[in-house]
Amino acid sequence: MIWIIGTGTIALEYAKILNQLGHEFIAVGRSGKNADEFIEAGAKEVVSGGLNNYLAASPTTPQKVIVATNVDQLAEVTVSLLNFGIKDILVEKPGFCRPEEITPVVQLAQAKNAHVLLAYNRRFYSSVLAAEKIIKEDGGITSFNFEFTEWGHVIETLDYSHNIFNNWFFANSSHVVDLAFFLGGEPQEISCFSAGELSWHKPAVFSGAGITNKGALFSYQANWNAPGRWVVEVLTTKHRLYFKPMETLQIQEKGSVAIKPVEIDNQLDIDFKPGFYLQTKAFVEGDYGRFCMVEEHVKHVNAIYKKIVEE
Repeated sequence: MIWIIGTGTIALEYAKILNQLGHEFIAVGRSGKNADEFIEAGAKEVVSGGLNNYLAASPTTPQKVIVATNVDQLAEVTVSLLNFGIKDILVEKPGFCRPEEITPVVQLAQAKNAHVLLAYNRRFYSSVLAAEKIIKEDGGITSFNFEFTEWGHVIETLDYSHNIFNNWFFANSSHVVDLAFFLGGEPQEISCFSAGELSWHKPAVFSGAGITNKGALFSYQANWNAPGRWVVEVLTTKHRLYFKPMETLQIQEKGSVAIKPVEIDNQLDIDFKPGFYLQTKAFVEGDYGRFCMVEEHVKHVNAIYKKIVEE
């Protein structure tokens, strides 16, 4: 049995995939939101009233749990599950609303000898899997760059709490940064610069560069008050690979200015939310090699992410 905590659209996506994979599951939410859709997706039960009330009834401990609540509940829910004795938890990124919430999760996971994994689904994109094959054949990445520009004029109209707006880089932009360093290696040295501000976030413009533990040079930039998009570009001695948009893969050959699409088998990323099927399959099968574990994540938060967003 697997539990899904949350009954929103992301939780429903997990439900559809678990049903496709043939796993029994229930959904636990604060209300009966989307209950009919979860039952249709194969849920054995949809529990309302919130997780704490459900745990108070001493239910049978599940094999695994997927946490897909609102961002401001992720850490609190994960702590409750760890205290209940859950040993394998997949939590939606970034696993917290405020950065200071992540350290207690790490400490508790270690004390309970539990596995807490972050659902950075872009690691499981078909485009990324195809790129990794090319990178390996070429002998590795020599340099890379990425952009995590957010559409500030759109985001400011959304109905989110001050905490979520204030930590938007962690909640959203970290998807791009995680993928870039997943491919290119962990930063060994990094210099970060920032400037500007928006009505809901400071800073607004970001730039930086460094070198990874794989010897790859990297640079990044983002301007949340200008046009732009999410992009990752990686370079080998033979090719330049473009994730632009990140669900696709384009390639440039050495000695050519032509940029061509790479044919990839991305049917799973069409049938389901991109990256979710293979991510969920790996989680339920205990294949954790591609995941960002919470112990790794807290290092990223402290050594990389905080430096990028410092004013």
